[in-house]
Amino acid sequence: MTDNTTTIVGVFDDYATAESVARDLANAGIARESIHVQSNFKTGAAGRSEYSDEHDEGGISGFFHRLFGGGHDDQENYGSHYTEAVRRGNAVVTVHAPEGQIDRVSEIMNQRGAIDIDRQVADYQQAGYQRHDPNAPAYSYEEATRERERNRGRNLQEGESIPVIEEELQVGKRVIRKGGVRVYSRIVERPVEESIELRDEKARVERRPVNRPLDRAEAGRMREQSIEVTETSEEPVVEKRARVREEVVVGKDTTSRTEQVRGTVRHTEVEVEQLGKDGSDARGYADDFRRDYETNYASSGVPYDTMRPAYEYGYSRAGEARYKGKNWSDVEEEMRTDYLRNNPNSAWDRMKGAVRYGWEKVSGKR
Repeated sequence: MTDNTTTIVGVFDDYATAESVARDLANAGIARESIHVQSNFKTGAAGRSEYSDEHDEGGISGFFHRLFGGGHDDQENYGSHYTEAVRRGNAVVTVHAPEGQIDRVSEIMNQRGAIDIDRQVADYQQAGYQRHDPNAPAYSYEEATRERERNRGRNLQEGESIPVIEEELQVGKRVIRKGGVRVYSRIVERPVEESIELRDEKARVERRPVNRPLDRAEAGRMREQSIEVTETSEEPVVEKRARVREEVVVGKDTTSRTEQVRGTVRHTEVEVEQLGKDGSDARGYADDFRRDYETNYASSGVPYDTMRPAYEYGYSRAGEARYKGKNWSDVEEEMRTDYLRNNPNSAWDRMKGAVRYGWEKVSGKR
């Protein structure tokens, strides 16, 4: 475990639940070697877990001592409490996760029903528990089952509730920039030529020899005179006059479209499990399940622990209101779909007989 990881610990009712949580964690991207399942009972496929179980160097007690020991009484106490929980039949999942995965690990554990260890210890203390005794023998399966039932009954008497939670899909909209146009103008020069006719005036002085008498009309001109003749020259005058030849209008056209938004929402379903007359749950039928297994499946070589969850699955589903009053033929297809969704690595053809047996034990069809 490196310095930048945190250990998250979750306590669960049984090994099957803990193994399922470990699988969910791995599917969520948590490294498999960082996930550890601790339990005295193994009820997974073929009786083995694909996740790490540490029983070397001190066993379960040694594992929690290494995890929590080393300096603080509170840590030592928690190590003792978790060891006691395993001794009494609970299963513990520990995960060494980097900071970015802590929230996801906690979310998955809470969704799968992680037990509040402080509340669990308070239940133990009502029966005289103070600290884990390493010499105390581990609970048998029957003892662990009875203690869970006692705790469950005590919690119900205290008014424990299970919230029914449903997510809603809320669709809004926001404006995002997708591009646009920019219109700008610039000055472009081009050479032009025009032809124009210009006129120049130049003074001309001409002397002509004359020999004639001065007439009377010219007599008054016998005085000083001056005559001015102005010379002119035309030059081109360039004048520029701007004219609007075209207009570029910039605007936006708005169109509407309808887009189908798809997503998934989650909700919790609270299942009501029918109990036997003596208040027992599916484990009260353990002997019946075992006898049916010995009769029909023992010769196949499939271990009972592999078949037992299928018996319990059929038992639990038969207690649901949506299946009440129906026959096996009415629900088999839906049960198959639901079972394979929750147990993708299982084979329905091999398990459906056990599922049906558990179903019919509750529905009274057997």
